[in-house]
Amino acid sequence: MIQGPDIGKVIFEHTSDSHVIEWPFGLETHLPTDWVIFGVNVSPTKHVVFMGIAAALVFLTIWYGGRQVARRHREGKAPHGFGAAVEAIVLFVRNDVAKFAPYILTLFFFILYCNLLGLLPWGAAPTGNLAVTGALALTSFLTVEISGFRALGPKGYLKTIVFVPPGMTGLGAVAMALIMTPIEIIGKIVKPFALTLRLFANMTAGHFVILALLGLIFIFGSWLVAAGSVAFVTFMMLLELLVAFLQAYIFALLTSVFIGMTQHAH
Repeated sequence: MIQGPDIGKVIFEHTSDSHVIEWPFGLETHLPTDWVIFGVNVSPTKHVVFMGIAAALVFLTIWYGGRQVARRHREGKAPHGFGAAVEAIVLFVRNDVAKFAPYILTLFFFILYCNLLGLLPWGAAPTGNLAVTGALALTSFLTVEISGFRALGPKGYLKTIVFVPPGMTGLGAVAMALIMTPIEIIGKIVKPFALTLRLFANMTAGHFVILALLGLIFIFGSWLVAAGSVAFVTFMMLLELLVAFLQAYIFALLTSVFIGMTQHAH
């Protein structure tokens, strides 16, 4: 049997956050752990570093794509290549998804890069962290509710919480309000909770499966098992690449749908 690493330890170390960043050839970077502001430890972790990288990539993507499109327009030519791809995504979101295009686009590209960074060797996926997906869902929740309040006004927004069917009055209206109000409040809370868990579960599950399949090589120590494991891992990596794009799109799309539902509530 081939002697290998502790597979369970490898899986949990790869998917969990830490103050250590691993590099090839066994090299490591130990992040500071003693940054304290007002009694709160704000020391950076591996996921924080990769979120910073993802944010920088979002900026470079939009900046470089915008420069390419602007240059082609100055030349009187249609955009092509990378600039055309970025413009197509921006126009699709602006015209067909939501009027909160800058926020929705930022969500999409940031989540996408966080997902893709986890597929790199020695990389990490910040979206496999509940704190990260929860914070993203919280920004989505605040955007949905605040935009709904501004669009509907205090009275209109209150109707999205205290629901009474049109035309119903008297004791029936009171009864419906008492029954439906808790349901409406729970519905508002469930939306960001579902966004949090969906993104976290999808990004974590894929890494568990890939590492578990690789671990079969060390468990069985067979060339036949190794060949099958590598084949399945290759397939799963391609599937994870699709999931990375799909989950970023779903998170951004659902956020825009929730914004529209709140702003045009009955």
